[in-house]
Amino acid sequence: MFEVIVAGAGPTGLMLAAELRLHGVRVVVLEKDAEPTTVVRSLGLHVRSVELMDQRGLLERFLAHGRQYPLDRLRFAGIGKPAAGGLDTAHPWILGIPQTVTDRLLAEHATALGAVIRRGAELTGLSQDEHGVTAELADGTRLRSRYLVGCDGGRSTVRTLLGVGFPGEPAAREWLLGEMEVTTPPAELAAVVARVRQTHHGFGLAPAGDGVHRVLAPAAQVAGDRTVPPTLDEVTRQLRAFAGTDFGVHSPRWLSRFGDATRLAERYRTGRVLLAGDAAHVHPPLSGQGLNLGIQDAVNLGWKLAAEAAGWAPAGLLDSYHTERHPVAADVLNHTRAQSELQSPAPGPRAVRRLLSELMDNYQVTRFLLEKITAIGVRYDFGAGHDLLGRRMRDVGLRRGRLYAHLHTGRGLLLDQTGRLSVAGWADRVDHVVDVSDELDVPAVLLRPDGHVAWAGDEQQDLLAHLPAWFGAAG
Repeated sequence: MFEVIVAGAGPTGLMLAAELRLHGVRVVVLEKDAEPTTVVRSLGLHVRSVELMDQRGLLERFLAHGRQYPLDRLRFAGIGKPAAGGLDTAHPWILGIPQTVTDRLLAEHATALGAVIRRGAELTGLSQDEHGVTAELADGTRLRSRYLVGCDGGRSTVRTLLGVGFPGEPAAREWLLGEMEVTTPPAELAAVVARVRQTHHGFGLAPAGDGVHRVLAPAAQVAGDRTVPPTLDEVTRQLRAFAGTDFGVHSPRWLSRFGDATRLAERYRTGRVLLAGDAAHVHPPLSGQGLNLGIQDAVNLGWKLAAEAAGWAPAGLLDSYHTERHPVAADVLNHTRAQSELQSPAPGPRAVRRLLSELMDNYQVTRFLLEKITAIGVRYDFGAGHDLLGRRMRDVGLRRGRLYAHLHTGRGLLLDQTGRLSVAGWADRVDHVVDVSDELDVPAVLLRPDGHVAWAGDEQQDLLAHLPAWFGAAG
């Protein structure tokens, strides 16, 4: 019997499977599609996701297939401003990398750790009892596990079967997306796109490599079924409607459509079944946060679910997944809603855009927005304490290496600059590193497996009071 079934082999599901395998949890990923998708919905990883890849020793693999874009400029609702310097990160850049490559790298990572991925396996039913979950597949197969996590997208079958509410707004606008060849010369194409984008920010054509362009155009109306891709004729009609030319587009690699639906699951856990990624939240794809939000869900959830499976989780640990991640998603929905409204060509939103543009000339405003989009400003509520408490710890240099090199195992970590502390009794769950950093002005920090600070100080008794809250009773 598997200990965890993950429904959905997108970035969230694959990252979660890998996180579980770091702790030895037997996990199977069920994916209804027989082959990996060729549709490139996301184009990059924001700072916090880059940090997480580094924490797990994956960053070099991703860098080999991507391109670093320095965070020297912020775009919010299409408003571009110089970015505030001095962000609290050792990775002040966005990694441009197609989602298809991210999917492949995460699948390789999860498989190498021992996760089982079954493609062409569609989940159609589930039931649960006090001991576990039974998943029913389209071919009649039944699988049993202790837990199940729905990472199966915005139209989540798992969420629907659970009856979890998904309140919010349906799509009011839709865009057509694809990769295809063009015949218009580059200089002419760039000039026309720049002209159209003065009033229509949801429009664009940009080189995607290998002689093709990524094409984005507003749709004429919201489709009844967005799972049906648009035709090339539909794309050319919309290009002409907005630009007066179709740029000679032809030979599409793939075509897709997406809308601006904004919804948030009422709860992330129902008994032994949980939700993550787009199954828990959907929002307009502004600022490219969807994939990143899902990966960050997975890293928050993975170690907690593994602790439950291993039997050492303290009371309330698994429920803290909802407590911590639900507000983060609500905040993302809030500011993507705002960006969506600000892209309207109507006079009211355009007036607000002009005001916001003036406010963004203040570096504090720009930095505030940038920390939201990159997720480095996320702070979980762990109660009163040191200013670092609840925040994620950036990578810092140590006398003998660097911090993130010690987080590859997915365990907790005590970084001890005093040499006087101990994690005796928790050594099977928490690593103890005695080293010094010129970048850290606190004697010691206790990090959860997701890199967030659970304690900071220098007193052994105080540390002993905090270890059980996150890592259970001493062994």
